[in-house]
Amino acid sequence: MDNYSYIRRSTVRDIDRIMEVYESAKLFMRTQGNFNQWTEGYPDRETILTDIVHWSHYLAEDEEGNVLMVFSFIIGEDPTYKVIENGQWLNDKPYGTIHRIASSGLRGGMLKECIDYCKEIIDNIRIDTHADNSPMQNALHRLKFSFCGIIYTSGGSPRLAFQKDFRPTITMEIDFR
Repeated sequence: MDNYSYIRRSTVRDIDRIMEVYESAKLFMRTQGNFNQWTEGYPDRETILTDIVHWSHYLAEDEEGNVLMVFSFIIGEDPTYKVIENGQWLNDKPYGTIHRIASSGLRGGMLKECIDYCKEIIDNIRIDTHADNSPMQNALHRLKFSFCGIIYTSGGSPRLAFQKDFRPTITMEIDFR
């Protein structure tokens, strides 16, 4: 089966494979000129294990069990998203946030797969990325996410914030003839 992938919740048994994907993603970021994101050991095992315990960490595997992508998906208010500068969120409706997404590089299109999966859970999605992460910014623009402004991580680092509401927009044409 070509391009088959299965997304599931991560387990503690997956931690070594997950950390390998994050290390690979960091190397890729450095080759793209992104030297400022995911430094000083972030994301670390403790952070990922916390996500796993809270049932918010996921991975995608191919038919051979290779890990293609990892990410955290959290439903509910994100404390770092309460304040947004130089813009505003599209809406204040309930949302899910994608954090710590990384691809193993074995297959392209993983962000779209992640978003397709997440929008089945909740149809209003927010995500942020570092200003130096141009591949992620380009992918979000291709997937029609709206740039909403600047948020700050809990450590005070600025991030470009994006949102997409997948609910259909209802428009009515009224004929007054």
